[in-house]
Amino acid sequence: MRLLVGLGNPGPKYERTRHNVGFRIASEAARKLGISLDQERWDAVLGTGRARGEHLAIVLPQTFMNASGEAVAKAARFWKIDPAAIVVAHDELDFAFGRIQVKVGGGAAGHNGLRSLHQHLGDAYLRVRFGIGKAPPPWEGADWVLAKFTPDEESQLGELVPQAADAAVAALLEGPGAAMNKFNRIPKTAERADDGPRGSPAAARGGTGGGRSRPPDETTK
Repeated sequence: MRLLVGLGNPGPKYERTRHNVGFRIASEAARKLGISLDQERWDAVLGTGRARGEHLAIVLPQTFMNASGEAVAKAARFWKIDPAAIVVAHDELDFAFGRIQVKVGGGAAGHNGLRSLHQHLGDAYLRVRFGIGKAPPPWEGADWVLAKFTPDEESQLGELVPQAADAAVAALLEGPGAAMNKFNRIPKTAERADDGPRGSPAAARGGTGGGRSRPPDETTK
């Protein structure tokens, strides 16, 4: 059994936010593989199927981001999946928007979902990192990841999310080496990433400014 995990926060409030791009990548991979995400177990939405002779599971944890590792660890224990057979799709602040990279292991770099996975699984799993770009002034990183993509970025995601899903499927079925060779390049969208202002935090929230109140379990990075 091999496992693909998409990281994100649950609920419609977060569906189109930068922090939830991992959900979108894993869901698109499920579509490509013909796997229905029609089960609920271990505080997660999941689906199972087969591709190229391999048993596969795709899991979207429904805990908040900073507890993602709990759901994934339950699935891994149940199916006796080694971390090296787990692929995790997640947002990456340190990459320009649209950059995709397959990587084995590495640190959490402040990402609370990855930190939770490290605590429960170690760091030997594979990662599909999707660039969302650093927060431009006056944004705070916490607000940036929980805000929606700009209209221009959203229009590009129609092409980029399927590419990231292809990278996740390749990592899952062909291994990290093959996936890295195919997908670890900087796309033109990332090379020409806009360095100018990308709207205000208040506008993205649909409000007029001020602080943000978060549920106690909600993560920010």
